[in-house]
Amino acid sequence: MVPVLTHLADNPVLVLFLLIGLGMLVGHIKVKGVSLGAAAVLFAGIVLAAWGVAQGVTIEVPSAMGILGLAVFTFAIGVQSGPNFFHVIRTAAGPLALMLLVFIVAAACGLGVGHVLGMDSALIAGTFAGAITNTPALAAAGNAATMAGNPDGVAIATVGYAVAYLYGVIGMLFFSLLALRYRRSDRDKPSPLTNRTIRVERDDSPMIGDLLATVSGELRFSRLRRGETGPITRPVSEDRVNRDDLVTVVGTQDAVSQVIKALGHGSSHSLIEDRRYLDFRRITVSDPKIAGHTIADLGVDHTFGATISRVRRGDTDMVGTPDLVLQLGDRVRVVAPTGRMKEVSAFFGDSARGLSSINPVALGLGMALGIFIGEWKFLTPTGATFSIGSAAGTLLVGLVFGKIGRIKGFVTALPFTATAVLSELGLLIFLAQAGTKAGGQIANAFTGGDWWKILVTGFVITTIVGLGIYASMRWVVKMGGTRLSGLLGGAQTQPAVLAFANERTGADPRVALGYAMVYPVAMIAKIFIAQILGGL
Repeated sequence: MVPVLTHLADNPVLVLFLLIGLGMLVGHIKVKGVSLGAAAVLFAGIVLAAWGVAQGVTIEVPSAMGILGLAVFTFAIGVQSGPNFFHVIRTAAGPLALMLLVFIVAAACGLGVGHVLGMDSALIAGTFAGAITNTPALAAAGNAATMAGNPDGVAIATVGYAVAYLYGVIGMLFFSLLALRYRRSDRDKPSPLTNRTIRVERDDSPMIGDLLATVSGELRFSRLRRGETGPITRPVSEDRVNRDDLVTVVGTQDAVSQVIKALGHGSSHSLIEDRRYLDFRRITVSDPKIAGHTIADLGVDHTFGATISRVRRGDTDMVGTPDLVLQLGDRVRVVAPTGRMKEVSAFFGDSARGLSSINPVALGLGMALGIFIGEWKFLTPTGATFSIGSAAGTLLVGLVFGKIGRIKGFVTALPFTATAVLSELGLLIFLAQAGTKAGGQIANAFTGGDWWKILVTGFVITTIVGLGIYASMRWVVKMGGTRLSGLLGGAQTQPAVLAFANERTGADPRVALGYAMVYPVAMIAKIFIAQILGGL
């Protein structure tokens, strides 16, 4: 087998795709309904690299490939999460504070256990970085140890990192699984959209705009018929509805129930089925001039007499509210006069390329800006410098790009389908590289006498972080299990945990939102803590 291993060592690209293929083959295997998913690629890399070292052959995917994969992954996740992130972050002060407190407690306990076992500061700091699976924290720990007078600080910290890393991943996968076990009781699950035709029973002729103001939740009026046989028209906010009128509304189930109660009763008639006057169609947003604008900006109501009642992004349906920013690849459900539907389709583009365009200008400039920010050196009060890393930098830029959608003529967002593909590919590349790197280090680290001390200390740190975040978010913050599974991955800054949660939930958007909500803060906090531990 040595010639085969030697051939693999000389062909890192072959190793990369071999690990992706074989890893995902294993990752799809389910045991009692549980599968590793993309995390299996990481473990396949660890096994292959450790086997190679045992045979005297170093097999490793180049570090630059891992940096590229992780940066692409975090940028795509940022673009996906951007539209909702800044709304959620307003209420995230509590979860972030609890997470920081858990990190401090875990570091203090790890320091205490390490000293009891006779470990030096560099080894404890490296173990902390491995237990929370954070490579920038390892760099900070090694640098701080060297500046504190330990010439072997980087090497010692790396040993601690390598041994503690494996349980850092497996342990957090366990806590993510615990979170997913109670996801059925989530209260933050988006309400499914529904449409209903309503018979008006009020005599005071209320205005549609006034009715919308009284309804909590997202709702649109899409059709109006005066009496039983009149023409079907597109209602506007200034229209009044009279007794025996029929109106069709689209919205969340709760909002639709509210407007039914406010107006009259649900009718057996369906205005949607009568397409003589108004037609409806799903149209793909593929024209770049449309992307990045809100529905209100487009003015389709004035130009075509049309209403955008729903928007489907990926597998998620949203009410077509005026402030919703459209992205390339969105599929809008448009209600318009039957004779103008072709014009409306041409306006949006309605081409399949809108689903697959990666928007290379936004991708290239966004990635470049994120990497630049990530590599920028920040000066600390101790005189040392640190950088947040390209992953955190590209995530931050991705969040902003996803939120703003457009800067004048420059579209900053990517289609949802494109971000899904980019994030999965980037993740698999990173996991393959991280696995081969950790596998080689683990094989060497276990030849030393401190491996069991590192395992014990790392176990304590990872367990405190996982259990502390799980308990505080579930019982103090009352966070749903779906979002918590992603938040655990973000707190651990571990894409394998995110991949596991996505695999179990069918890539529920709340998973990525939880991940992005804490990732940047977790990254910076871990770097600072590791730097303090290494300098003691």
